[in-house]
Amino acid sequence: MPMEKTFDAAEAEARIYAAWEQAGAFRAGANARAGAAAFSIVIPPPNVTGSLHMGHAFNNTLQDILVRWHRMRGFDTLWQPGTDHAGIATQMVVERELALSQQPGRRELGRETFLEKVWEQKDRSEATILGQLKRLGASCDWSRTAFTMDEHFQQAVLKVFVEMFHHKDAAGNPDPLIYRGKRLVNWDPHFETAISDLEVENIEVDGFMWHFKYPLAEGESYEYVETDVEGNVTLREKRDYIAIATTRPETMLGDGAVAVHPSDARYAPIIGKLCEIPVGPKAERRLIPIITDEYPDPLFGSGAVKVTGAHDFNDYGVALRNGIPLYPLMDTRGVMRADEAADNMVPAKYRELDRFEARRAVVADITAEGLAVMVPGPVELGPTESGQAPTYA
Repeated sequence: MPMEKTFDAAEAEARIYAAWEQAGAFRAGANARAGAAAFSIVIPPPNVTGSLHMGHAFNNTLQDILVRWHRMRGFDTLWQPGTDHAGIATQMVVERELALSQQPGRRELGRETFLEKVWEQKDRSEATILGQLKRLGASCDWSRTAFTMDEHFQQAVLKVFVEMFHHKDAAGNPDPLIYRGKRLVNWDPHFETAISDLEVENIEVDGFMWHFKYPLAEGESYEYVETDVEGNVTLREKRDYIAIATTRPETMLGDGAVAVHPSDARYAPIIGKLCEIPVGPKAERRLIPIITDEYPDPLFGSGAVKVTGAHDFNDYGVALRNGIPLYPLMDTRGVMRADEAADNMVPAKYRELDRFEARRAVVADITAEGLAVMVPGPVELGPTESGQAPTYA
């Protein structure tokens, strides 16, 4: 048969790979010597959210080199392929596709129908991913292809979690290695679901820092002193408040404390004192403690930060370290809560307001009461609603 003038790589690669598969060249134990040591790699399972990218190609090429090298040396070799369900990320992909194609959302479809859509996405993505791996020449044992939601994997995960929960120490006393607790998540108020860190797009926008007074409880006051880098006094005055700066005034309703740095001498006289959250009806306002923590930066803003553990990842850490309660303020749509649960700290006038409308109302009320240190201009809608960064007069 005459040689073709131009090498047809696509035809040759497909033909050779099919021959390898038919010969079982990639199966576990292929070319293994009697009594050979085992060598195996479990492929980091790609998420069934789309297709592979250059990172996968690079990573899998390195794995393939190792696997083929050991197989050629007679090791009992296995390269275990599979895909990952990536539940939250896959749900987001499906919901976006439904929205783009103007189909009903998951609530309108119902659980069973929506799950069918998710499985359809899994089948499409998995077929693409496995096809890409084969096109790369990956020498996986395809007869063992697995999926992280396979029944035996689910049972194995449950077994391990139960064992970790019922773990005991050397003396036989309960010593659980896992526990349940409240954690902050990235939340999408449009799709009303948690999303993974990988799904978050961090975008810098121009914002504004509101500075507000938190009055000290029972009319207490202290001498507030500021100094320059050489220790010279630049400001000395009597204050009956502590000033904080915030980019999200609506979250003040969920404050559990005000924190300052332990080295910040300006606030030393009022550490351990109580101050008042300046929002809502006067008779209903909560008192919160002034605490110290390493998180606040004395050189940024007023050096005092409000601690809203249920609405900020940094604040959450401060709250955990200092035993500060967490008060979630919003429902799954980003609307101020209207339920009557004991942990709902939203005053009646702000309930059922969108978070940006609540921001507008809170700023207006605090400013009208004369507790705004820096009086802002008009409060615009946030970037999520307007598509642009807020602007202020």
